[in-house]
Amino acid sequence: QVQLVESGGGLVQPGGSLRLSCAASGRTFSTYAMGWFRQAPGKEREFVASISWRGYTTRYTDSVKGRFIISRDNAKNTVDLQMNSLKPEDTAVYYCAQGTGPVWSSPAYWGQGTQVTVSS
Repeated sequence: QVQLVESGGGLVQPGGSLRLSCAASGRTFSTYAMGWFRQAPGKEREFVASISWRGYTTRYTDSVKGRFIISRDNAKNTVDLQMNSLKPEDTAVYYCAQGTGPVWSSPAYWGQGTQVTVSS
């Protein structure tokens, strides 16, 4: 049974930084792509970033390019999302997802989410 547990959310002022982390268990972590999604109130869940199984390929939605960095540690079974220059529009519940294969295509499993609030 796959488990994904996010941590690191919280309240931050505009321009600040947060680092989200997701701990995975239940499948061979190093053989699957990982992703981060977010869902703001009243909006659909949207893709934020993904990383391939060895970390060689990353993708970002346009609105976070240059501000967010996704990374993974296959020895620790973790994937992180470093979020810099945060904006109020980044406020959302952030979800970790594990993909269906080594390169990101679609989510197979979800974490429970962690709240990120950007406000002064």
